[in-house]
Amino acid sequence: MTFQNGLKAGGIGAAAAVVLTLFGLVPIVGCCASLLILVLWVGVGVLAGYFGSKTDPMQTAGQAAQAGAVAGAITALAGGFIQTIVSAIQVAMGATAQAMSQMPAESLRQMQELGIDPAMFSGVGGIAITVGCCCILFPLVAAGLGALGGALSPSFFKPKV
Repeated sequence: MTFQNGLKAGGIGAAAAVVLTLFGLVPIVGCCASLLILVLWVGVGVLAGYFGSKTDPMQTAGQAAQAGAVAGAITALAGGFIQTIVSAIQVAMGATAQAMSQMPAESLRQMQELGIDPAMFSGVGGIAITVGCCCILFPLVAAGLGALGGALSPSFFKPKV
């Protein structure tokens, strides 16, 4: 039952993550959307714990944390998938190369001094970095935050005796 609660909350979180990822394309809203994604990862963990408290009133914090981790990972994978598609479209349209051309020369020089080739952000390397973050790193962080939210949720939803 724990996994099903995580899937249900993860599906709801995935829909919200897609919307927030697309809102992140708007320049001014992008910063707020990034912060809201973090809140969403914790929130889906709490939601998974809530669903578990409805089906099993004796749910432990560990069970809720498991459901929250599943929900967080699903949410991050959905958002990461959409972000990867958006990044591929931006690279194909040359938007990343255009943004790199607008960087100050001293920033580009500092990157080169550190051994980082700025051109790697504008092609296949940029997509690889996006995939690495969005499909590997972020689901791990989201699973941790979802588990935290899930572990906290039984204390919110258990009836007080």
